[in-house]
Amino acid sequence: MSESPGFTRRAALAAICAVGLQLAFTGRARAEAPAGAPPAPTEWNSLKPEEQKILSRYGEKWNTLAPEQQQRLLRGARRWQSMSPEQRERAQQRYQRWRELTPEQRELARQRWHRFRELTPEQQQRVRQGYRGFKNLTPEQRQRMRERWQNATPEQRQKWLEKRRERQGKRHPPPPQEP
Repeated sequence: MSESPGFTRRAALAAICAVGLQLAFTGRARAEAPAGAPPAPTEWNSLKPEEQKILSRYGEKWNTLAPEQQQRLLRGARRWQSMSPEQRERAQQRYQRWRELTPEQRELARQRWHRFRELTPEQQQRVRQGYRGFKNLTPEQRQRMRERWQNATPEQRQKWLEKRRERQGKRHPPPPQEP
């Protein structure tokens, strides 16, 4: 199966979003639980019928799952219930693209997500703005930009990045240094 570079990038971006959502929900759950207290197991019969339907593939083994895994799955089911049909469709598409990635592509997406999370909020905002700007280009403009980047020498790429940083620095000057 031959994949276009655009598909791979879109799939990687979808993967980053999926991993990001997973990490965000996992982080939120940790914040909600008392520090140091492991979650209590949840019995299958105590779940609401809608939750059981969503989690039906785990029904047979639910009571043998670790409480932490039960809680993650339950949070996911509740999140799914709160989504609109459009959001569910997008989530299914993103998940399908994630599943189509090779293990190497998934690992690369995870690494990129972790690098993104290490950025300052201002840097994250600039990355989001850059992505939105790229997304707003026509497909032809995006393709030309990709080809230009791929055909550039490492020196040309470095110059291009420095020039962009310089322009961004003028728009967002660094805070004054204290003596």
